[in-house]
Amino acid sequence: MPTQAKAAVIDEITERFQSSSAAVLTEYRGLTVAQLTQLRRSLGEGSSYAIVKNTLTKRAAEQVGFSDLTPLLNGPTAIAFIEGDPVNAAKAIRDFARANPLLVVKGGVVEGRTVDAAEVTRLADVESREVLLAKLAGAMKGNLTKAAGLFQAPLSQVARLAAALQEKKAADAPADEAPAGDTAAADTTTDTDADAADTAASTD
Repeated sequence: MPTQAKAAVIDEITERFQSSSAAVLTEYRGLTVAQLTQLRRSLGEGSSYAIVKNTLTKRAAEQVGFSDLTPLLNGPTAIAFIEGDPVNAAKAIRDFARANPLLVVKGGVVEGRTVDAAEVTRLADVESREVLLAKLAGAMKGNLTKAAGLFQAPLSQVARLAAALQEKKAADAPADEAPAGDTAAADTTTDTDADAADTAASTD
């Protein structure tokens, strides 16, 4: 491949790494064109599934700070570049791999952070954004002003916050049964939860 053509491919892969919410590296050895087309369609609108050259992808990954991906770029490699919710795409890849064991997930990048294959699987097991937001709304006792900002937050942040609030709610359960004289302490705890949620939504 001429040097100019190689540079164009590197630039294209670099741009996809930068613009995608997630990128999942896979090995596709043994899969048919029809199967790869099925996987590509399952990823959702705007996403793509492309076979890449390892040497060029390594250079692109290094340019955007994802040099941790280098050990994964061996053998026949294809990358699912995800637009939109990475959880839905991870679920699609997981389900396809279950039906087609020849697809091997190597790892990837999610919201700017490199992850291994196990983390991609865990992402696929995360509840949907709608369910997580519903849990957050309940945990914050209807504080819609603070909850509204979470609709724009990255899904991984929403998942972490939902888990934290659920744990906090469980830990504070005995306090809810305290006598009426402890009302001030209960109010302080509620404000702390709300401030924590507000801080998380504004920092990620």
